[in-house]
Amino acid sequence: MKDEANRESNLVKIRERLDLTQKEVADALGVTEQTVRNWEHGRAVPKLTIPQMKALCRLLQCSIDEVPDYLGPSSSAPGTEKPGLAYPGM
Repeated sequence: MKDEANRESNLVKIRERLDLTQKEVADALGVTEQTVRNWEHGRAVPKLTIPQMKALCRLLQCSIDEVPDYLGPSSSAPGTEKPGLAYPGM
């Protein structure tokens, strides 16, 4: 069985590193906390507008090129992380 750290989503890792809550992410993007939870658990794929993508980049303190292609659990989509978000512990 894979350990919990391997199943943790890319978004969770980044969000927790920046000390952000699901509510803060949801509020910044104009979505519900449940939507953010679904992204983090791989139950839904984000379909963001350009203004929402800009807000996400500001919130995550990164460029669009650094946003992972997949925000769900890392073990669900191996090899889809972009190298620009090599935060410590990821």
